[in-house]
Amino acid sequence: MRILLLYEYPPPPAGLATQGHLLYRGLRELEVECMPVHLTGTLQKEWLYEWFEPNIAIGVGFWGQMPELVIHPRRFGVEPVPWLVADGWVANYQDELNSLSLILTTSGWVKETYVRDGVSPDRMVVQPIGCDLDSFRPLPRDHRKVRAVRDVLGVPDNVKLILTIGGDAASKGAQEMMRALAMIDSEYPNWRYVCKVWNQERTAKQNALDLELAEELGIREKVSYVDGVLSREFMPFLYNACDIYAAPSRQEGFGMPHVEAQACGKPVLSVDAMGIKETVVHGETGFLARVAEWVAISEAEVDESAGYSEKRVVRFEEPKVVAVRADVEDLANYVLRLLVDDDLAMLMGRAGRSHVEANFDYRKVACSVLNLVREHLPTRLLAAA
Repeated sequence: MRILLLYEYPPPPAGLATQGHLLYRGLRELEVECMPVHLTGTLQKEWLYEWFEPNIAIGVGFWGQMPELVIHPRRFGVEPVPWLVADGWVANYQDELNSLSLILTTSGWVKETYVRDGVSPDRMVVQPIGCDLDSFRPLPRDHRKVRAVRDVLGVPDNVKLILTIGGDAASKGAQEMMRALAMIDSEYPNWRYVCKVWNQERTAKQNALDLELAEELGIREKVSYVDGVLSREFMPFLYNACDIYAAPSRQEGFGMPHVEAQACGKPVLSVDAMGIKETVVHGETGFLARVAEWVAISEAEVDESAGYSEKRVVRFEEPKVVAVRADVEDLANYVLRLLVDDDLAMLMGRAGRSHVEANFDYRKVACSVLNLVREHLPTRLLAAA
């Protein structure tokens, strides 16, 4: 069997790219013949179809990337196996998805989203994402590299650091967290909140809106937004520099940062919804706040990127839930418990590490993916070409 892996390659320090690259590493360690290529790299993909002659193309992405993940490999006689996240509403690729032998989804919530929007559940299997436990591991506070992170961020030893990581912080629940922190500030004032965001077109505007909220809440001096490109090699030290990882995400198909933070022995604060329910154990590895609001859409504007021939508006008979908002009072109560109770935070951090070791080791994930391919794909596709 020869497998072509379609993802953002070479991998930047982003979730989907990391998901694909850890699968590539895991399969290589299992001595599977596989090659990585950027999902949009048509010339290089066709070159690999020609000389590498893959049987299967495992592609990491979401439904909107069906042309790259499914349609293009099929044109060259290669069986596609997409490993998908959710992105709100699954648009006009149901026929392509329903014709596949196997679809992997990153969580049960993602699977439910696809089923809701017309994809058959018979061909979908939940496959969580892997984590590099050798890189993402607990390090002591006095570790030279960890201490240097806190020094650069300007966080002294007697101050608890709360961390959120995301493309933009608002989508990871930063506004809800700031409201919660403002509620507990008089009771426990020794905290700092750092949001690591990525440079995107929307980032500067969203950062400004978030910091306006921090100003209104009277906590602006305790909130920092950090952007710029960070390497995967740096990220474990950033996680280890924090005391609490907090991301009550508004939309989350899996929650890779939640898993990485647990792997580093940090308690996680999030929301009791979506893929997060399948990665964080409430009361054991962290706390999950109740949902205060379910955000639904009754229509969506679509175009060619959604599989339609022309731009138009699609209206739904029943509104579709696409996001959530966490209960701020719950967040306030939980973050205060973690701030004041060092023993509780330590126990949850240890439990989080054990949880990730048992369920999200990238080597176990690669083995699981390989077994699923062997189980669900026809035998003729598994023999070497």
